[in-house]
Amino acid sequence: MILLAYSLVCLIFGTTFLAIKIGVDAGAPPFFSAGLRFFVAGAVLFLFMVLRGKARFSLLLRKEMLLTGAALTFGTFAALYWAEQYVSSGLAAVLSATGPMMILLMQTAVLRQKAPAYSLIGCIIGFTGVLLLVLPSLAADVTPLWLIGCVVVLMGELCYAAGAIYSKKVITTFSAESPVALNAAQMMYGGALLFIISLFTEPLHPSFLLSFKTAGSLLYLTVVGSMVGHTLFYWLVSKTNPVFPSTWLYISPPIAVGVGFLFYNEAVTWITLLGVFTIILGTILVNAGALKQLFFKPKPIIPVLPKASVEPLVQE
Repeated sequence: MILLAYSLVCLIFGTTFLAIKIGVDAGAPPFFSAGLRFFVAGAVLFLFMVLRGKARFSLLLRKEMLLTGAALTFGTFAALYWAEQYVSSGLAAVLSATGPMMILLMQTAVLRQKAPAYSLIGCIIGFTGVLLLVLPSLAADVTPLWLIGCVVVLMGELCYAAGAIYSKKVITTFSAESPVALNAAQMMYGGALLFIISLFTEPLHPSFLLSFKTAGSLLYLTVVGSMVGHTLFYWLVSKTNPVFPSTWLYISPPIAVGVGFLFYNEAVTWITLLGVFTIILGTILVNAGALKQLFFKPKPIIPVLPKASVEPLVQE
């Protein structure tokens, strides 16, 4: 079940960078469209869980939901949506692939958790593979806004790393609550914060929803990207650790390349294939510990009781 959920997360999230780019380029206000995506998805999921009796409205009053939403949803996606006005979706995917590395470094530097050497090496190898993957197709004009966009995506990934680590603590604290309800609550807060920043920074023209590209992008990102993808991601964090689910950031560029090759006749070079294999190697190294536990679970030791010695009865 864990591998299936992880595969779906990689497949879904691998297409969201392009969906965001399509919507923003078609005229969707970045902050407002991101806020609408997450608030609607979170509200629908949370109401569904309440109706099933698996969540209570009092959960929305907890500060932990606000803090998680501020880091995991608002910080990450406010940066990503804004930056994709000035950088390509491929470059945004490359920069976002620093997320797992930042989580490991943050756990090591801030939380004083010792990370295995193979995980750190795997992060470096995986990120190198992402660079190799998109390098042939990167054709960006280096402008001040382009550079600022790159820095903003990296700042968003810092928020992502902090949110992923903190969400693990929140899931442990609220172990009696469903991970789906926790994810829905944080998405609602993140969406509300995105609405607030949109109110002060963007002119709002509801007519953008009449465009097929913007409406289709928003619908896909809301239902598939947020309601399905982020719920599965949050469930994986609750079942494993913050690093393992985050390695979807290494798998998403190969998925994008494959879709482009199959449906848009995009060229695939030997450097692209080298990048794919490098990414897979890095991902395996990062998750070596988790994969070992998953596939090679130690068999329970059944104690062997000593046989009772039976002495022959001697009749006298």
